[in-house]
Amino acid sequence: MVIPERLLFLTVFLSLCIGLVVSDDEKLNLNAVTFDGRSIMVNGRRELFFSGSIHYPRSLPEEWPEILNKAKHGGLNVIQTYVFWNIHEPVQGQFNFEGKYDIVKFIKLIQKTGMYVVLRIGPFIEAEWNFGGFPYWLKEIPGITFRADEDNFKFHMKQFTEMIIKKMKDEKLFASQGGPIILAQIENEYNNVQLAYKSLGTRYVEWAGNMAVGMKTGVPWVMCKQKDAPDPVINTCNGRNCGDTFTGPNRPNKPSLWTENWTAQYRVFGDPPSARSAEDLAFSVARFFSKNGTLANYYMYYGGTNFGRTASSFVTTRYYDEAPIDSFGLQKEPKWGHLRDLHTALRLSKKALLFGDKISVEILGDQLEARIYEKPGGECAAFLCNNRTREPATATFRGNQYYLPAHSISILPDCKTVVYNTQTVVAQHNARTFQKSERANRDVKWEMTREIIPTVDDAKIKYIEPLELLAQTKDTTDYLWYTTRFEVKSEDLEGSHPVIQVANLGHAMGAFVNGEYIGNGHGNNIDKSFSFKAPVNLKVGTNDISLLGMTVGLPDSGAYLEHRMAGVHAVAIEGLKSGRRDLSFNGWNHKVGMEGEKIKLFTQGGSHRATWSSAKGKGKPLTWYKRYFDTPEGDSPPAIDMSTMGKGMVWVNGQSIGRYWVSYLSPIGKPSQVEYHIPRSFLKPSDNLLVIFEEEGGDIDGVQIVLAKRDTICSFVSEYHPPTVKSWARQDAKITALKDDMKPKAHLKCPNYKVMASIDFASFGNPTGVCGIISAGNCTSASSQKVVEQYCLGKTECSIPIDRKIFDKDQGPCPEIQKMLAIQATCVEGSHKREQ
Repeated sequence: MVIPERLLFLTVFLSLCIGLVVSDDEKLNLNAVTFDGRSIMVNGRRELFFSGSIHYPRSLPEEWPEILNKAKHGGLNVIQTYVFWNIHEPVQGQFNFEGKYDIVKFIKLIQKTGMYVVLRIGPFIEAEWNFGGFPYWLKEIPGITFRADEDNFKFHMKQFTEMIIKKMKDEKLFASQGGPIILAQIENEYNNVQLAYKSLGTRYVEWAGNMAVGMKTGVPWVMCKQKDAPDPVINTCNGRNCGDTFTGPNRPNKPSLWTENWTAQYRVFGDPPSARSAEDLAFSVARFFSKNGTLANYYMYYGGTNFGRTASSFVTTRYYDEAPIDSFGLQKEPKWGHLRDLHTALRLSKKALLFGDKISVEILGDQLEARIYEKPGGECAAFLCNNRTREPATATFRGNQYYLPAHSISILPDCKTVVYNTQTVVAQHNARTFQKSERANRDVKWEMTREIIPTVDDAKIKYIEPLELLAQTKDTTDYLWYTTRFEVKSEDLEGSHPVIQVANLGHAMGAFVNGEYIGNGHGNNIDKSFSFKAPVNLKVGTNDISLLGMTVGLPDSGAYLEHRMAGVHAVAIEGLKSGRRDLSFNGWNHKVGMEGEKIKLFTQGGSHRATWSSAKGKGKPLTWYKRYFDTPEGDSPPAIDMSTMGKGMVWVNGQSIGRYWVSYLSPIGKPSQVEYHIPRSFLKPSDNLLVIFEEEGGDIDGVQIVLAKRDTICSFVSEYHPPTVKSWARQDAKITALKDDMKPKAHLKCPNYKVMASIDFASFGNPTGVCGIISAGNCTSASSQKVVEQYCLGKTECSIPIDRKIFDKDQGPCPEIQKMLAIQATCVEGSHKREQ
């Protein structure tokens, strides 16, 4: 049929008009991020996504650019972050998106750095964050049940989620609008608690998924560890080994996503050190991508700091310090570099992984296998896996033999060439040290003032029995005083040995009788409640008991968070002649917080409201200390060494750098954390006010400002190591060498344009140890030190060939063994410093 010209014009005009009134939501869907059973697709393109968790409130805006830049250079193309409800809406209806809470600025900076974003809205996030991210006021809404099919909770959860979604849409931050956000998450690991809520939980999951999808962001939604995630929400895996433990998406049209690959383990006070090797982490990621994985996220990629009172119960101030970028913002090697090389190797395999239509598994021997992806036209990638935990093996694959170290995966981007092995680390190593700052520790003059121990006369909140702590403090302070008064007759004390016994629901407590400190007690992360027992000196007549109940963060996990309790529960005096005296219903007066907190003693203005005196040596409990210091020299991250103190909190220029607790020793007899990060953005050139509130009593003379450094760098490369993955490139379907010499090399590079001032150790032979503690074996080449110094001394970076002709011109010792080159060097500021 021929359409008349005027009618054709009218049809086109009407179509344009209709287009003008298309809703914003409909426009979003025109360019929506899509997915299938193979991958996430952005702008219609398949991609492999290497993601890392970096949380904006666990660092400062001044630190964001450098941290994100290190993540980008580590091979990431996605940053994952939670949204933290309690910092954004600390008071109902009052919002804060300023400073380190400026999530929009953070996301735009990620986009500017050239990476995508996975936004985990929650709004329950867990995250070892105070109250799992819920604001305390939510707990006080009558009749509310968190995370259940309950109207009060659903109303506030939806309201907050809508507010965040609108903020993102207004700033055009979803990928469907041209922004960086490619995925959003609703809820968080709900499967862990779902059974506790029975049908309320089943209906809640369905409601939450439908609510989120109904907001039409134009990007997919995910639920982590949620096997019954409602369509089209994607269920994802959290854990250490999702390549083997993930049962897979709950629909064949959904991709395999890994939202949390734990790079170590967060620490709680009382924990020993935790570590996860770079080799094990790399194995887990290679395994996941070998099994059709399309996105893997490192939790955490940057450790960060739990400033102020933001950490959940018993969690240390330093968060995920074993991440590829540690809590001071320094690259932890070889974890950072070994994972960077892994990402490069996987990208060389990308076409086969994303478009290969023939996916197969070949058994190569006992616990040996090859996972193969092939694409018409010659693209082929293979993962040769040795699942034996202790025994290396040699496997034959397509006519070639390959050596496979124990518990390792070799990546062959062309099904022939090994460009990377998860167990064979080519990347350099480093060791962190803390060095005393000369500038910040000059002319140290500590001053002190004591917190007054209240009695019933000073505490105005009265009740017959001790009140529950959280309901009184409302998460505004860690502290609640419990005070009572009782009479003792002279005959009760004759020949007696009185003892006070306190049952406490958690987390910690200091005890005073008649103003005298008699001790402290605490629970632990597993069992918050505890019993405190100590001898007391009573007097004839009136006796005052003052118990300081304390929390160390609010809980962040488990069902029915809104019903958790803390504080003093029951009190009794035993050992009196007249028998046990139960004081639990004696009449108790309560006082919220410390006086020093109320007058902001930790600020410049507040510090003038107290009378200070000179301080030295061991102090008494509940003492405030202050001193001034100049900004430390150089650009290394500053920290404060609290090893001689007990428990409390530290402020610098009015900013809290978090809780410390060095008196709580781990099973190996050491504190879980000694050094506490001071961001340089908190500092001014001189006269920085440092304030410490010490709860238990400590030696103030031992406190000092230190600098965190990773200037001790090392390399451990043997004759059997492959060349660095950067030696290879893809040309069409082939992997080609970029250099003629493909022998293994030891490569060293100082951070921040520093130079190698000394080669502290060099051994070509059979050395042993780790960076910072290396020992030469009995086969060391005599020329080891000289050769390495010729290649590296005074340089920012260097490469040393692993070649016997260089180290053993005449036949060296132990010619029959396979040799390794181990190097340790110290970096110092060079003549060409990094541009600021």
